[in-house]
Amino acid sequence: MTQPIKQDQLVATFSIIGADPETGEVGVAVQSKFLAVGSVVPWAKANVGAVATQSWANTSFGPRGLELLEKGLSPEEVIEKLVSDDPGKNLRQVAIINHKGEASAFTGKECFDWAGHKVGKHHSSQGNILVSEETVTAMSEMFEQTEGALTDRLLAALSAAQNAGGDSRGKQSAAIYVLQEGAGYGGYNDVKVDLRVDDHPEPIEELHRLYELHKIYNTPTEVLIPIDGEVFEEIKRKLVELGFLKTADQPSYEGEVKEALKAFVLGENFDDRWTEEPQVDKLVLEFLRKK
Repeated sequence: MTQPIKQDQLVATFSIIGADPETGEVGVAVQSKFLAVGSVVPWAKANVGAVATQSWANTSFGPRGLELLEKGLSPEEVIEKLVSDDPGKNLRQVAIINHKGEASAFTGKECFDWAGHKVGKHHSSQGNILVSEETVTAMSEMFEQTEGALTDRLLAALSAAQNAGGDSRGKQSAAIYVLQEGAGYGGYNDVKVDLRVDDHPEPIEELHRLYELHKIYNTPTEVLIPIDGEVFEEIKRKLVELGFLKTADQPSYEGEVKEALKAFVLGENFDDRWTEEPQVDKLVLEFLRKK
């Protein structure tokens, strides 16, 4: 016997799934007036695809959908199989994309207004209990207009959706989950980005903040700035302000200033961005300036 559906079980949400066939990235970005939405909606597997399951979310759609994709079924065929024998299908919303960028989506006819989806090039955007259809449209358009890494495109789309109206009930949580073969920490797994904001008044803004930190910790050094002139003076002032250096009256970088900067860098877990040369990583310098 099917259990009655309760209002608090509804994962009223807007999300976008995407893939970059050139890089092999697949992922999901989501926001909702729902606690810890990242624990329910996004599912993905490198070289396979991604799934977003929401509304009265059937979380089994995540692993089952990925398994069917891996067996070679198209996203449309996977959705048909998932909802065919599901007694709650009229309240389900699910979107699936494969690593080739082929996507499909389903919105049950009893999902709460506004509810719907839009499938576009290498993505699908969807939502329920939204202010209007414009949320999904803006999400899709922003994804197609934005260039760069898949994570940046998904987050840009998520922000555009919120600016267009978003969830009619408000904001609470958000998440971004992107996989790429060998892109995880140390190259030991495929999790390229896995960030969640479980409860926050501005979850998408907080998700962007976390992503900026993620880039400092997880992207390779690209720019090293010489520590001399104004940069040297600025670093000394900040290190004194933060308590790493007793006085800025230091004529040379070698010695106390270098050791103080090293203590700051390693203390913030930027080990991979430290260099013994009189140079500072650009992202570390920007981080220091904001402290």
